Order: sequence, then C-alpha cells, then structure tokens
Amino acid sequence: VQLQASGGGLVQAGGSLRLSCAASGRAFSSLAVGWFRQPPGKEREFVAAITYNGGSTYYADSTKGRFTISRENAKNTVYLQMNSLKPEDTGVYYCAADRPRDYSTRYAAPTVYAYWGQGTQVTVSS
Repeated sequence: VQLQASGGGLVQAGGSLRLSCAASGRAFSSLAVGWFRQPPGKEREFVAAITYNGGSTYYADSTKGRFTISRENAKNTVYLQMNSLKPEDTGVYYCAADRPRDYSTRYAAPTVYAYWGQGTQVTVSS
C-alpha cells in the first residue's frame, strides 16, 4: 500500500483546510488510517484515526470538535477536515495505515502503522 497525503497549505488562524490521503492497492478498505503531525522542533503526535469501515473515529484532545476524519473506500481516500485552525496546528501532517489488533486501544501510537505517506505541510498564521 502506498499513501499520498495532500491538501496542505498556508491559512490564517480560524480558517479551514481539508487534507486527503489517497492510497493505492485494493487492500485499503480493510485498513485503519491515522493522521499524525509533527510540529517544528517537536515529536510526531497523534491527530485523528478511523477504522477500516469508518464505523469508529478517534481524536486527540487538541483536535476534538475542530477536526473531522472520514473516508471513502470506493475512492481509496481518507479525509481530514480541519476547521477553526490555530497556529499550534502548524506542522507536517502524515497519514498512516495498517490493520492492527486491538485498534480501539492502540490507534494513537505511530508504531502501530506500517504504511506511511510522505507528509503535507500545514502552516497556520496568527
């Protein structure tokens, strides 16, 4: 599975962006997907995740209520709608996919995911 993240850019605080994670391979519909970000000078952190069929979604406390993760398996794509953006949302955003056991308790750990996209830059100006 190869993942391609896109949709990043420069936006003012309070604005919105929608990121896309497009996948190749027919197995995508069986994979859970997570979004992570790496702020400048910091470690990679969990943003949001979705199960293989979209039945469950998970969010970091910092993104809950502002971000929405969704997927269209027919298009092999997962989306991250980001609203009310803040300067602290700045970073490189990565999508990742895999089919781990016990996903409901492990979704926030980067080590759970074997497949990663190349990242897309999101910059929120104040």
